[in-house]
Amino acid sequence: MKKLLIAAAVAGLAALNAAQAAEVTLRVHYAHPNLWKNVQELMAKNFMAANPGIKIELDAPAKTYADGAQQLLREAVANKLPDLAYVGLNRWRILEARGLLAELDPLVGDAAAFEAKGYTPALRSLGQYKGKQYALAASASTLVMYVNPELVKKAGGSMDSFPRDFDGLIALAGKISALGGGIDGVWVDPHDWRFQSMLGSYGGRPMNDDETAITFDSPAGVAAATLYSRFAKEAGMKKYGGNEARQAFAAGTLGIYIDSSSYLTRMIEGAGDRFKVTVEPFIVAAQDTSKVYFPTGGSAIVMFTKDKAKQAAAWKYMMYATGPDGAKMVVENSGYAPTNALVLQDKSYLGDFYAKNENARRAHAQVSAHAGPWYAYPGAEGVAVTDLIGAGLVEIIDGADPAAKIKEVADDVRGKLKMK
Repeated sequence: MKKLLIAAAVAGLAALNAAQAAEVTLRVHYAHPNLWKNVQELMAKNFMAANPGIKIELDAPAKTYADGAQQLLREAVANKLPDLAYVGLNRWRILEARGLLAELDPLVGDAAAFEAKGYTPALRSLGQYKGKQYALAASASTLVMYVNPELVKKAGGSMDSFPRDFDGLIALAGKISALGGGIDGVWVDPHDWRFQSMLGSYGGRPMNDDETAITFDSPAGVAAATLYSRFAKEAGMKKYGGNEARQAFAAGTLGIYIDSSSYLTRMIEGAGDRFKVTVEPFIVAAQDTSKVYFPTGGSAIVMFTKDKAKQAAAWKYMMYATGPDGAKMVVENSGYAPTNALVLQDKSYLGDFYAKNENARRAHAQVSAHAGPWYAYPGAEGVAVTDLIGAGLVEIIDGADPAAKIKEVADDVRGKLKMK
């Protein structure tokens, strides 16, 4: 009996130790609460229900991916990094350059088996650098046009013949602005990602292939910068902030709102019964469509923890959040496109959703047709460079010559990055 009691006690202690060892808490950072808050909370809840030994703690979100990257850099200095973070697809390289990220290849294992789980080479490439995996894409978006069909009709246009070139778009936006009564025709943010999308529409690239030279002051770059000037001069584009523009569109006072497809759910909810939001794919301007690319916005998950036990738990979370179940949650609760191929191949995940959501189908089809890398300017000055570009675009909206200004900005960026 004594032996049995001792054995039972030992077994109970072992079970307790095992249970305690299995209880892992993971801190998770994310940005853009206006897009991600509901998704993050749902993701954490469902993951913890499926993995009772792992607790997810969501950090207070950063306002933007740029703010998030700077916050993570500060936390690295203070030795207070979270275990995992959702970062912009153009921001994780900044963290990798500081040696902060855990390499994921040992966790990925066999490449063929990993691809069979929905991680295609194209999707994996969004988180790779020099042949190594540092991130897994968690969401994807491209630039689209949100349109108020009622304002288009009042301006004499039609959704059946919506413009497919920039001349037509600017002319239509000008007619909408001319309606008066506080109605505006078009708005797009003076922001690096939006500029890259316009640049890609003309077939240009921000840098050359080996990222040793700046190329966004090419003829394609000048054409892209000129769009900001024309939107202001010919279409009367106002200098809204992003939140103001979204509110104006939802209120029915902005005809064409050009922004990330990730805002789709919010734009439809915001408009409510006032009008039926229609999504149009962004305009392709280049004669050779094979050169067109729309930078893939969105986020990737990176791992900071180097603790082996936490890494195992963190990898479970990453696989869940970027797997088909997580991708389904992202698509159904935001405007983002999925980053797991199984979700698109197996209609049991999103077949009904796309059948009922034509706007999402259009936006996500553009991702598969023209998605390309969101170029991240290398080095520690990468974030500062995007601020320079945004400031230059604001000057163009204010009346600066677009060709001269974009060349000046490109020279400033070259100096900042010590590039050609």
